[in-house]
Amino acid sequence: MSSFEINKFAGAFLGALLLVFGLRFVSDFIFHVEAPEKPGFAVAVADAPAPAAEAPAAATAEPIATRLASADVAKGEAAFKKCSTCHTIDNGGPNRVGPNLYNVVGGPKAHIDGFAYSGVLADAGKAGQKWGFEELDKFIENPKAYMAGTKMAFAGIKDAKERADLIKFLHGKSDAPVPLP
Repeated sequence: MSSFEINKFAGAFLGALLLVFGLRFVSDFIFHVEAPEKPGFAVAVADAPAPAAEAPAAATAEPIATRLASADVAKGEAAFKKCSTCHTIDNGGPNRVGPNLYNVVGGPKAHIDGFAYSGVLADAGKAGQKWGFEELDKFIENPKAYMAGTKMAFAGIKDAKERADLIKFLHGKSDAPVPLP
């Protein structure tokens, strides 16, 4: 390769660099942007409703005993499909990401020996706490709010009727079901 060809390549390369930096200079001149005093963006947030405004909405839900009286086991079985990704319900069924839920209604929290429960749930089981109808209703509605520190990543079921159907289905999956309230 002759020195003339090397000069052509070097000139093309330097010309391209000059063009890139020149365009940047020209664009900065045309589209001048002031740097903000503080980095980041200000996010406008509407005023959140006061917590007292939410309390009456929660109080309007019927008690679990009333909802269980009209709950449908078949709909509860359909609702359990949301749970079946992580849990099984058959007697002697295997644990998955979550424990087997056979005998859960009325049974102790952290009821499967050897399962790696979150610390807060294991402590509740050691303290002798049980899964009553109201406890299950609150837990299924929002696991993280009911039991802060739980490993359960499920967002919960907001529909009170669907929760009652699910609890009635779970109630029947037991050797000796506890009496309905």
